[in-house]
Amino acid sequence: MINNVRSNHKDGYVAINETVFSSIKTPEQKKKNSNRSEILIITSYPPRECGIATYSQDLILALNNKFENTFDIKIAALETKNHKYNYGKEVVSILETDNENSYRELADEINSNTSLELVLIQHEFGLFKTNETDFVQFLRATEKSIIIVFHTVLPNPDSLLKKNIAQINANVDSFIVMTNNSAKLLHQDYGITMEKISVIPHGTHLVKHTDKEVLKEKYNLLGRKVISTFGLLSSGKSIETTLDAMPAIIEKNPDVLFLIIGKTHPSVVLEEGEKYRHSLEQKIETLGLQDHVKFINSFLPLEELLDYLQLTDIYLFTSKDPNQAVSGTFSYAISCGCPVISTPIPHATEIVQNKGGITIDFENSEQLATQVTLLLDNPQLCKEISNNGIHKMAPTAWENSAIAHATLFKRFLNKKLKVNYIKPAINLNHLKELTTSFAMIQFSIINKPDLKSGYTLDDNARALVAICQNFELTNNLDDLTYIDQYYQFIHFCQQENGTFLNYVNEAKKFTKQNSENLEDSNGRAIWALGFIISLSDILPEILISKARKTMQSALTSAVQMHSTRAMAFTIKGIYYGGKKEMLVENKMLIKVLANRLVQMYRHESKASWHWFESYMTYGNSILPEAMLCAYLTTSEMTYKEVANESFDFLLSKIFTKNSIKVISNKGWLHNDKAVYMDVIGGEQPIDVAYTIMALAKFYDTFKNNSYQQKMEIAFSWFLGNNHLHQIIYNPCTGGCYDGLEDKYINLNQGAESTVSYLMARLTVEKYRQQSVTEIKKHHHKNRHNIAVTITT
Repeated sequence: MINNVRSNHKDGYVAINETVFSSIKTPEQKKKNSNRSEILIITSYPPRECGIATYSQDLILALNNKFENTFDIKIAALETKNHKYNYGKEVVSILETDNENSYRELADEINSNTSLELVLIQHEFGLFKTNETDFVQFLRATEKSIIIVFHTVLPNPDSLLKKNIAQINANVDSFIVMTNNSAKLLHQDYGITMEKISVIPHGTHLVKHTDKEVLKEKYNLLGRKVISTFGLLSSGKSIETTLDAMPAIIEKNPDVLFLIIGKTHPSVVLEEGEKYRHSLEQKIETLGLQDHVKFINSFLPLEELLDYLQLTDIYLFTSKDPNQAVSGTFSYAISCGCPVISTPIPHATEIVQNKGGITIDFENSEQLATQVTLLLDNPQLCKEISNNGIHKMAPTAWENSAIAHATLFKRFLNKKLKVNYIKPAINLNHLKELTTSFAMIQFSIINKPDLKSGYTLDDNARALVAICQNFELTNNLDDLTYIDQYYQFIHFCQQENGTFLNYVNEAKKFTKQNSENLEDSNGRAIWALGFIISLSDILPEILISKARKTMQSALTSAVQMHSTRAMAFTIKGIYYGGKKEMLVENKMLIKVLANRLVQMYRHESKASWHWFESYMTYGNSILPEAMLCAYLTTSEMTYKEVANESFDFLLSKIFTKNSIKVISNKGWLHNDKAVYMDVIGGEQPIDVAYTIMALAKFYDTFKNNSYQQKMEIAFSWFLGNNHLHQIIYNPCTGGCYDGLEDKYINLNQGAESTVSYLMARLTVEKYRQQSVTEIKKHHHKNRHNIAVTITT
């Protein structure tokens, strides 16, 4: 039966204890829970071992990990009368696909469940076999919105198949397919309108791209060139195509090893036992391949499977079925960085274009041997194909698949439904990976730090702010090492006259790039120094003393600054550094710099343009935030007015009702351009982070809830609330992608973007913790009042 979610709370007297009060919800939390939409997914499901079961498990896990108080997902598992499984509590019903009564019972249960709004069905013809008529009757009887996922779309259908799909089409609201080719077939061969079809690729797992040699050592494969394939074994996998190619491959690469990963498909075992595997073993012996082929005859845990794929030098996907629409094994391999050689199923053909991989003809061992040998002899080509493949598969990460499904679900759910993104746990792993014993490295290739890119003052100043934010929230003593390290680099960059240089190469030498445009970097350094000083109550006194000296030396020449952002960062630095005690000369310097900004604002501002310059470029929010800091320091009302006017103007340009779109670096925004929102791409994580930090400062000052709401909206940009509906933050590595472009995400996870995300995440976390503290106070007050009432 389908069980509605019910509260365990019973009416009447309840003993007063901590559990009761921990369950008290604020009105906002109650409202969120009431808006959850129940979705039933009809699918095969683990412990059943099949590709669709694993697919559904991964999809549901992604949805539950990505969103909170949004969906209530239940499962109706597909079984047959003779094959039963023990499921977890998420499975609330069973559909016996060979039992016509089971279809009617499930339809009745769905219709009687008033909480249920949507049914998602994973469809594969083999799952329903000869019961497609019962399946259509089930669709016709079900009174809820229905989405069907077609895992296979056959070309050139006969009249019976076309009629069957037409009946399905008449009784469902939407279809999901996994390739553009499948969408084209549904439209052209089956007559389904394109408006009814969504393409959501098979999901893939994010990985950290661990070094191959490290993994080969872990699995006792050092010294071997590894080619592999994986998946539930059956004759359709055409493993013999590779075995027949092995002698030619071994002739030129005697250290090669072919891994055949995966147990035999349970359905195959039932029908013919291990006949196919035994035939492969016999062929291996006949060809003398015993030292070059290894079976891993098990259904591997995900972590172990991803390890094997990452250590693989070349992945092989061979199939006998040209109509196989999609392969999860193929997707997983590419996302793990494997250069792939594949037979030309539609999925592979779409992915391998433009050096995303290599295709060969079906069952052509000679072609396979030639291509494997080519790649093994050409590491640079392997690397190029690997990187291209990773970039092509990035949009298919399970996190992005969850976003795509949620976007589609919203069309058929409660119109008031709000998609609430779960904030990932704070993760400093990539920040630490980027940090050497000297400082933070500037760039990263994917998630691998690029030491050749050297170091910058900019990145280490921002990193100092971020790690100080983390220490302020967590009091983690490990942070002190990094705080000191980033400070020492700032001090290293300071020159005798108090100013700073920005660029340092891997040999720890200043580069020729330091010849110009250093004002902004100097401002950022002063901001970071001021921030560290503001934490004098919790940081070591000797560190604060050093920071004060470095900052005061830097401020001696700050009066000469005229760059808007340099002046703004400097004002912020002085403001933070003087929160405990403001030196008179520093307060005067704030006035000098703030007055310059006011003068620029008065010169450029007009009825339709309330800004400091005739254009908006990067880091815009730092300017109104600096004016606010100047007001908080001096109480000068002009600064407050300019802060509010300019910030409101900026927010009007970058926020819609439910999203943020920061100023693009594709030409920026000029005051003579009437339309800006048409520019797509060129959005940088640093601009979103600075906006969130400015919103926090304005909220602290004016307690306007709209600022806090915009903080949440802005942060969701990192999580997928952007024009591509893709994640910018990588929860697997703890890194942040370098930019949101028009049609793709820049997957490199450099210092600027990673630290920007962390600054944003830590800012949001600070306010989350404050909210939790307020709720606890509210609960404590309620407990006291209830206790008094009962005592009375």
